[in-house]
Amino acid sequence: MHIKKGDTVKILSGDDKGKTGKVAHAFPALGKIVIEGMNTVKKHQKARKQGTKGQMVEISMPMNASKVAKVE
Repeated sequence: MHIKKGDTVKILSGDDKGKTGKVAHAFPALGKIVIEGMNTVKKHQKARKQGTKGQMVEISMPMNASKVAKVE
């Protein structure tokens, strides 16, 4: 895989097409990467302790490394 953690990449396809971001995690065995603030989904999080409320959290999901290009 040609992309490593810390690289700056530009997204070539998908909902975030044209945006640039920094790679937070790389999964070479799967061929996927996680870009900070891109490809986000909302996840419902349960209340952990009694008396606290649950919440919705936005999480960056892995995307295929072939959908991005490295920016020099």
